Parts: sequence; structure tokens; C-alpha cells
Amino acid sequence: MIATKGMPVPVGTGLGEQMAATEDAPPAARLAEDNALLLAKTTCPDFGMLSSGLSSFHGLTRNPWDLACNTGGSSSGAGAAAAAGLGPLHVGTDIGGSVRLPAAWCGVIGFKPTLGRVPIDPYYVGRCAGPMTRSVEDAALMMIALARTDRRDAMRLPPETIDWMDLELDVKGLRVGVMMAAGCGLALDDEIRHHVEQAAKQLEAAGATLVPLAPVLTREMLDGLDHFWQARQWSELLQLSPEEREQVLPAILAWADGGALLSGVEAVQGFQQTMAMRRATEAVFDKVDAVMSPTTPNIAFPAEWPSPTNDPRQPFEHIAYTVPWNMGEQPAISLNAGFSRGDMPIGVQLVGPRFADHFVLKLARQLEARLALPARWPALPDGKSAVL
Repeated sequence: MIATKGMPVPVGTGLGEQMAATEDAPPAARLAEDNALLLAKTTCPDFGMLSSGLSSFHGLTRNPWDLACNTGGSSSGAGAAAAAGLGPLHVGTDIGGSVRLPAAWCGVIGFKPTLGRVPIDPYYVGRCAGPMTRSVEDAALMMIALARTDRRDAMRLPPETIDWMDLELDVKGLRVGVMMAAGCGLALDDEIRHHVEQAAKQLEAAGATLVPLAPVLTREMLDGLDHFWQARQWSELLQLSPEEREQVLPAILAWADGGALLSGVEAVQGFQQTMAMRRATEAVFDKVDAVMSPTTPNIAFPAEWPSPTNDPRQPFEHIAYTVPWNMGEQPAISLNAGFSRGDMPIGVQLVGPRFADHFVLKLARQLEARLALPARWPALPDGKSAVL
């Protein structure tokens, strides 16, 4: 999904001639400027359109915590690599939760900045690039490079001098909204509810005021976005030959072909729901300084499934906690809140107002410190875990 000079950009499918990129995309260029060592390119599902480790090009990416379980996606390879210790710093892309969802299911940090904070090319409504790491400090370190400007992104923010490594924050007096209900989608798992409640209590003990919040997302919003994305993906599939279509994952085809049944008016009405999300998310920060919620409604799902529902007619029932902040453009981060009884990671999400990226990282660092989870990572084939 992120071009690096001299290498093809398969976007999870490997369709077409697979020409080598002629230049680095902005995130890769910024890291190269700082002499970062590129170890590997990580996997993603077809077109980045699944929250799963499935890919018609790469095959199946499994969750290092349990190889029978899914990584989530679309930054599936980055989540798995970060958890497994295959390098300390990773970059993912996020248009509906694709950094934060695999971060939650793989037990790592996933930061989606304010739209335009990290320049990206190609750019699109809600699409961001952000760090995936084992610690908040490492995510902040990556932002030093990633947040530098690049004119190729016409949605970029103006350059700003930020001391990203300053992660000190006095939580006392902050109003932290706790959004436990998503508004629609999959029901929240009781174990996730418990861990998020415990995380909220950690901030309350540090002096924050907890404010119960109603959900920002509605069924109309999520279904409208589904229709808009369906129409967009269908338009891209129209450009493929019959032979190329056969190479695309069946779950993608079964979902996107529904776009053929949508009228132009319905597609526009779907896009309008992204504006409704924008209004709803922005209004939240009239009441609170930050939002805490689950990152995902469910703990884990089978590695072979394209989504937690395994239903191409309902592919987005798991993104209700994450996608509103893409459309609203607010910075949001997922960090590990603990483990389920089945020893799978559970993610908690923190969200701040637009442009408050540094604040969100600071708040996440304070929560990370107060949770004080023991250093624990999945075992490698030799029975040991990778320590970075």
C-alpha cells in the first residue's frame, strides 16, 4: 500500500504488470531521510478492503498470539510483525480502523493521526498512515519523521514544530468521555468491557473525570458508508479483465458487486453519511477533552475469515468504534489493555480533538504507564519471545 522505490506495490492482489515504483511514497521517503533501515514490506488484504489477514497475493497472515486466529487488517502484516518482534517500527494505513484494529488484535500500539498530519500518496477521504509499534514512545519516535510535510499530499496539514518525544502529561482535571456503546454493529464482548472499564479507572485514579458518552455512530451512517465504499470498489473492479477478476478474493467480489445495484443518488447519499459522522464526532469535544472506548467489539476470530462476521453482506460490523474518527479526522490510538481468559490481546482506544495528535500520544503514554502490563510477547518457533 505504501510505495518504496524499486519495488512493486501489489496492494494485496498482485494484479497487473507489477511495475516497480519510481519513488518512495511520503512515509517511506521520510523514514529514508532519517536513515531508517528498511527490513521488509508487510502484507495487506486485497485493495486494503478487509480487516483480515487474507490476501489473494500474499496468502494468509496469522496472529502470532494464536496461529488459528486472525490479525485483523488491513495492516495485517504490520500488526503481526510488530507482535512477533520482526523489527521495532512499522507503518500501516487506516481508512476505517486498519491500523488500530490489527493493533488491538495483535496487542501492539496503532496510531491513526489527524488526517493530513502524516502526508500520504495516494490520499483519499479518511485515509491516514501511522505507526504500529510495541510502545507509545516508539510511535512518537516515528512521528518525528512521518509528520514532516510533503507536497504530494494535497490534504496535508501545515508544517508544525512538535517535540514528539515529550510525553509528559498531568491527567488531573481532564474530562475523559467513556464511550462503551458503539451505536451499531457487533455486540461488545464482556471481557473487553471489563478491561476498558479498568483502563478508565486508571485515568480516574490519576485525577481525570470520567464522563459517560452516548455513541456517535448510527446504523444509517454505517450503512451509508458501506454503500459509498461499495460503489467506489465496484468502479475499480470494472477496470479488471474477467481473468483478473477471478484472482480477487471471493469475499471482496461478493461485497463490491453490490455496488452495481446502487444508483448515483444512493452513492452520493452514502457519502453524505461521512459528513454526518464528521458533525457527530466534532460535537463530542464540546463536552470532553478525550474519548476512551474499546477498539474492537470482539476479541478474536478465525484466521481464514475475511471479517469477524464472515459475511460479505455485513463486512463492517466490527468498525463502529474506529471508523467515525476517520471520517471526523480526529487522532486516535489503540493500545493493549490486557489479555482475555484465552490469552488474546484486548485493545483500548483513545481519541482526541482534530490536530491534538501530540496530546493523544501523551495521554496514551500515561495510560500505558498506569496499566503497567508486564512485558509479554508471543513465543517464536524456538519457544522464546522476541525482545526489542
